[in-house]
Amino acid sequence: MKCPVCKVGETHPGVTTITLERDETVIVFRNVPADVCNNCGEAYLSEKVTSQLLSMAEDAYHNGVQVDVRTFLPAAA
Repeated sequence: MKCPVCKVGETHPGVTTITLERDETVIVFRNVPADVCNNCGEAYLSEKVTSQLLSMAEDAYHNGVQVDVRTFLPAAA
């Protein structure tokens, strides 16, 4: 698809790094599957991946994690 941000590039399957922050909790997910613009690098996550990331981040927040860096491992279907 044409990138809605830069309006020049096309998105292609790839991976990205996502950082989520809430209060004192910071979680970095690496190797997150996304459609990435070949021009500006903007990443677009699927609804399923977004849901998984938010669920993992919520669990970490409630478990008192302050800083965490992890490789994204998709949940089993």
